[in-house]
Amino acid sequence: MEEILQQALAYLRGMWHRRWLGLAAAWLAAIVAVISIYRIPDKYEASARVYVDTESLLGPLLSGLAIRPNVEQQVALISRTLISRPNIEKLIRMADLDLGVKPGRQQEDLVDNVMRSIGLAGGSGNLYVISYRDPNPDRCKRVVQSLLTIFVESSLGEKRADSRSAVKFIDQQIKRYENNLQAAENRLKEFKLKNMGIGGQDYFGRLAQVRGQIEASRLEMEAAQQARDAYKRELAGENPTFMPEADAQSEASTPEFDARIASLNRSQDELLLKYTDEHPDVMANKRLIEQLEQQDVMANKRLIEQLEQQRKTELEARRKANPSGRSSRTPPERNPMFQQLRLSLAEAEANVASARAKLAGYESQLKALIAQARLVPEIEEQYTQLNRDYEIQKKTYETLLSRKEAGEMGIEVQDVGGAQFRVIDPPRVSPQPVYPNRVALLGLAFLGSLAAGALVSLIASQLMPIFHDARTLRDITQRPILGMVSMLPSEAMKRIRRRRAYLFAGSLSGLLAAFAGVFAFALLFGRVA
Repeated sequence: MEEILQQALAYLRGMWHRRWLGLAAAWLAAIVAVISIYRIPDKYEASARVYVDTESLLGPLLSGLAIRPNVEQQVALISRTLISRPNIEKLIRMADLDLGVKPGRQQEDLVDNVMRSIGLAGGSGNLYVISYRDPNPDRCKRVVQSLLTIFVESSLGEKRADSRSAVKFIDQQIKRYENNLQAAENRLKEFKLKNMGIGGQDYFGRLAQVRGQIEASRLEMEAAQQARDAYKRELAGENPTFMPEADAQSEASTPEFDARIASLNRSQDELLLKYTDEHPDVMANKRLIEQLEQQDVMANKRLIEQLEQQRKTELEARRKANPSGRSSRTPPERNPMFQQLRLSLAEAEANVASARAKLAGYESQLKALIAQARLVPEIEEQYTQLNRDYEIQKKTYETLLSRKEAGEMGIEVQDVGGAQFRVIDPPRVSPQPVYPNRVALLGLAFLGSLAAGALVSLIASQLMPIFHDARTLRDITQRPILGMVSMLPSEAMKRIRRRRAYLFAGSLSGLLAAFAGVFAFALLFGRVA
């Protein structure tokens, strides 16, 4: 710490030794700063306060957003919407700002300068302040007045044009998404037609249905085979009488159906232990049992009817062959009943062939469905993607339709609604310049001149160093110090030092007094911004 203090004292002694250079630099910096400050041209400010309906102006731009911008964002949006290049070019022509300006680069620079000079500050309650700064107060006021005129006159036409442009854009988007929606519908329809019955509940329901049809066809074929075998046994008998007894009729039954129904009932009980009543396998098994029960009843009924018919036919044939009541035998080949049995046998053979073909067709369908089982997850995934794409396109299309209706209604509301801009305070020009703030600049100039003087004296002391103590001399020369000789100033030297100190203090006070005078002049004849 002591070394730091010694070093600081050494710097201060060096700066004091070169104080006249620092004072001269301070005076020079002060004079240059004051002249530069007063050479800055004055600028006046014209301002007007207007009411801007930000909701109606920004509503079409922010419709559908979950988060509304804050005040600064609203002001930025209004600035980009209102202070546009076409409006500024029109403003320049109205305010005669382009007099003497050549077309091209100068005109572009003028437009950019005017756009930068126009200020838009937000307030409370949708009140905004429009301001413009210019060296000419009359031109400044004329610019603000022209700007208000442009805003108010163009608000109705522009907002209607903007709204219709927005509706036109929405119409284009509606047409685009309508085409996308139709394409998505066609893709979904083609996919359903191509993969009909594959995937989801349709696949499992069809699988259970085909299995039930196979079981029913198998039972039908077995019944046809049994009927065919019965006809064969009747025709192959040694002494066919074609006279079924009454007890045979009463005992007519189909044991194969009963066995099959019992087996399916047991299978139904096992399925109910695993699944609910709504499971596809349970429902298919239940339908199969009902079909078998109906077929059993119909088969019994047909068998009884056939036996009754055979008995009646044979009795009638016997009465015709033996009218006297004597017993007589007719060769089987010439017996009408025998011929009827042969026809029935041929019909039974045809029924067996038909049932076998039907069973083969159902079994082929079952094999095809089983082969398609590995495609079910992939098909379901594709269907989900197509359906999701369709729903997204449909939702966007419906949203655009509702947005179009809202936009058209908004145009009607704008036609009968109030203006977006309303002037609260007309343009007013400040009586004194608002720029530059010379009082603040002079204060900075005073502090800067003092800093410049101190910096110059410090640099001079480092460029032309002197030694004030033995330690500094030893540190610089790296030589041992044998001793020190003290110097006692005389009275004449003391008077010279005092006179120089008074002169330095007077010069520094003069600098301060000069700045005080400039400050007073700025306060009396200028305006503090």
